[in-house]
Amino acid sequence: MRLKKKLLKNIIVQNILGILTAAYILIVRVTSRINIVNQSSPDYFWKNNKPFILAFWHSQLMMISFCWKSKYGINILASGHSDGRFGAIVGKYFKLKNIPTYVDGQNKNIRLIYNLLKNNKYIGITPDGPRGPKQKASSGIIKISKATQVPIIALGFDSTSNKKLGSWDSFLLTYPFSKCCYVWSDPILIPNDIKDNEIQKYQNLIESEINKCIEAAKGKLSV
Repeated sequence: MRLKKKLLKNIIVQNILGILTAAYILIVRVTSRINIVNQSSPDYFWKNNKPFILAFWHSQLMMISFCWKSKYGINILASGHSDGRFGAIVGKYFKLKNIPTYVDGQNKNIRLIYNLLKNNKYIGITPDGPRGPKQKASSGIIKISKATQVPIIALGFDSTSNKKLGSWDSFLLTYPFSKCCYVWSDPILIPNDIKDNEIQKYQNLIESEINKCIEAAKGKLSV
């Protein structure tokens, strides 16, 4: 087991696995049918060169790039450890750029995040990552949105052929030849005058919006 963990942390092994993983994701994309609901929500920001913060659960990271219609990529907050580095290797094939963070939740690149948003770049945050608990939004995304006055747009995804893995986040592995659906929420702006004791209310709101989008995607696929 120790040898396996060491191998998985090896940069050469990670690059080989990254290429194989990217190839699999591309096969899923090419063989699957995709439907996107409420794309007018992010379209407004893309067309007007305005930033927003993309919010989605960590378990749905695999297919996230295929609903992204901007020529500019997404800057994804990710763990600075080996799993985050592996995500960065895979993500580079899909216009996803990782911004490393500390596992304890403290962002060592907080100034970079603010600068990216200030310069009309896009940030993607899995508010339950990098270690959970799953589908529970942390306060970080709320604080970033509040401080920058950049809105959050939630995103939910589902597919007709998939498997939930036994990872902490119940990672959703979509199979080839699936029907896939993405649902965007309307923009959510966090007021800049909320008190610390009000942050939890907005965490709950983000959780609810992501889950509503996922349920809406499931509903579209069941018709």
